[in-house]
Amino acid sequence: MKSEITNRIAGLRHFMRKHQLSAFIIPSTDPHMGEYVPAHWEARKWISGFTGSAGTAVVTPDKAGLWTDSRYFLQAAEQLEGTGFDLFKDRLPDTPSITDWLGSVLKAGDKVGIDGWVNSYQETCDLQKALEKKQICLTLAPDPFQELWTDRPELPGDQVFIHELKYAGISCGDKIAQIQEAVHRNGCTGILISALDEVAWTLNLRGSDVHCNPVFVSYLLITDNGSTLYIIENKLSEEIKGYLAENGVEVKSYPAVEEDLKAFTGKLQVSTGVNAAIHAAACTNSVVEVAPSPALLLKAVKNKTEIEGFHHAMERDGVAMVKFLRWLKAAVPTGNETEISIDRKLYEFRAEQDSFKGISFDTIAGYKDHGAIVHYEATPETDVPLKAEGMLLLDSGAQYLDGTTDITRTLVLGTLTEEEKTDYTLVLKGFIQLSMAQFPHGTCGTQLDALARLPMWKAGINYLHGTGHGVGCFLNVHEGPHQFRMNHMPALLVPGMTVTNEPGIYKAGRHGIRTENTMLIVPAQETEFGTYYKFEPLTLCPIDKEAILTTLLSDEELEWFNHYHEKVYNRLSPKLNNEEREWLKEVTSPLKR
Repeated sequence: MKSEITNRIAGLRHFMRKHQLSAFIIPSTDPHMGEYVPAHWEARKWISGFTGSAGTAVVTPDKAGLWTDSRYFLQAAEQLEGTGFDLFKDRLPDTPSITDWLGSVLKAGDKVGIDGWVNSYQETCDLQKALEKKQICLTLAPDPFQELWTDRPELPGDQVFIHELKYAGISCGDKIAQIQEAVHRNGCTGILISALDEVAWTLNLRGSDVHCNPVFVSYLLITDNGSTLYIIENKLSEEIKGYLAENGVEVKSYPAVEEDLKAFTGKLQVSTGVNAAIHAAACTNSVVEVAPSPALLLKAVKNKTEIEGFHHAMERDGVAMVKFLRWLKAAVPTGNETEISIDRKLYEFRAEQDSFKGISFDTIAGYKDHGAIVHYEATPETDVPLKAEGMLLLDSGAQYLDGTTDITRTLVLGTLTEEEKTDYTLVLKGFIQLSMAQFPHGTCGTQLDALARLPMWKAGINYLHGTGHGVGCFLNVHEGPHQFRMNHMPALLVPGMTVTNEPGIYKAGRHGIRTENTMLIVPAQETEFGTYYKFEPLTLCPIDKEAILTTLLSDEELEWFNHYHEKVYNRLSPKLNNEEREWLKEVTSPLKR
C-alpha cells in the first residue's frame, strides 16, 4: 500500500507539471461539502492512504503534507508512516497553516491548484487572500483524479425513497413555501440548495448515497417559477417522479445544474458552503447572495412529530443497548470477544428493533489505549481481544425511520487504576454539569461549552474536540448550525434543537473515556429576566457506576445521576423481559456515597 501511495503522488506531480502548478490541495469534501462523502469523491483518502473523515492533503514537487484535527492524530501518524506525507497536527500552536507552509516551500509567482467542485467558495476566497499576501496565485484546475484514479468508483446510483409524512411532520410543499418566504425576505428570487441533508429534508426524500447518512447526490433549485431537482435520473422510480411532480418539482440531470445556473437571471441565494465552481456558474448572469440556507435552521428545530419520533427511536435504541450491555458484561470474561465482534453483536441487537435502517456512523469500540484514539475504528489489523480488566469506550448510533441516535458509554470490564477512576468521574462531572444547565434566550453553544470542561480544567486536563453537535431526524448524525465548542459558534440554542453532550479525556497509551447523551432543548421558565431553556435527555441507557468516585460528585450531581437512571428504568423496563428488567434495575439503582 505504501508503494501505491508513492506512485499516486508521482502521478499527481506529473499532472501538476502538465498544468504548470507548484502545489495541489486535496480536501476531504465532495461538491456538496459533506462531512462524509460518497466513495467517488474520496480523493484525499486515495492519494494519502489516511482514512479519517477529516483532513486536507497538499502536494508540491518535492514535499507532501496532511493536516488533520486532534480526533485523528494517532490514526494519521500510523497510516501516513512511510507514504511520503508529513503529518501536520491542525490547531496546535506550533503547526503552520496550509498557506503559511506553502509560503515557506514555494516562491513568489508559483501557482497552487484546487478543484473548484470540491472546495467551497468561502474557503477558496480565504485561500486566495492568504496566498496573495505571499505573492502566490490560486487557480481553479481540472479534477486530476478523473485521469489518475483509474478504478475510481462511479457516482452512486441507488434508489431514492419517500420519508413519509407520519415521520416528517411537515409536507414537502409547506417546506418549499417556508424556504421561499425566507428567500424573499432576503431580497432574492431563487435559492440553490446544495447540502445533501437539506435537499433530503426539504423534499421529504431519503437515499443511501453516503455511508450511514440517508441522503442522495443532488442539487435543488427553488425559484418563484418553480423548483428543479438535479439528480441522476435512474435513481428515481415512477412513484418518486410522480410525487415530485405533484409538489411542483421538475427533474433534470445532475450535470445540468451548471448550465441552468449560468442562464439564471435575477438575484440568487446560495449557501455559505456552496462550492467554488457552482458559485462561478451562478455569477455568469445573476447577482449572487451568499448567506446561510434557511433550510439549515428550519431542519435543526424539530417539529412536534419529529420530537415524538425521537422519543420512540431512543426507547428502541435504549432497549437494544440494555440487551447488549447485559450480554457484554457476561461475555467478556469468556475471553472470546474482540472490538470487532462486539460491534457486530451490537448491530444485531439494534437490527431487531422496529424501523431500524442501519447505523448512523461507524462504531468506535476502543479497548484500553485504543480508547485514546478519539475516532478509532477497529480493523482486522488493530482488533484486540477484550479482557476482564480496564475500560472499553463504545461510541455508536443508529438510523431509525423516526430518529437518529448517537450515544457513548465507557464501560468497566474489570480492575481499574485510581487514575482511570478519577478521569472517569471528572468526565461524568462535566457531562452532568452541562446536562443540568439552564440558560437564557440568546445563548449560543460556545457560552455553555466550558460547563463540561471545568471539572477537567481544574485538574489540568482538556480535550480538543467539540463537546456537542446537532443530530438529524433520520438524517446526518452531525447537524448544524449549533454546536458546543471552545471556538465561537454564533448559532443560538432554541427549543426543538437536538444536541449531543460528549466530554472526554484521552491519554495516549493508557485510556480514553467519554460519556455522551443526545439531548433536546426545551423551555425551562419565564422570569422577569426573560425566557430560559434547559436540556431534556433523549438518550435512554444506563451509565456504568463501577468507575465512579462518589466523593468527587456534588450532592446536586449525584441527585441528577440518580434521577436520570430512574428515568431510564421507568421508560425501558416495560419493554424488557424479566431477566433484562432485573439487570437494568440493578445497574440503575441509586448511587450512594
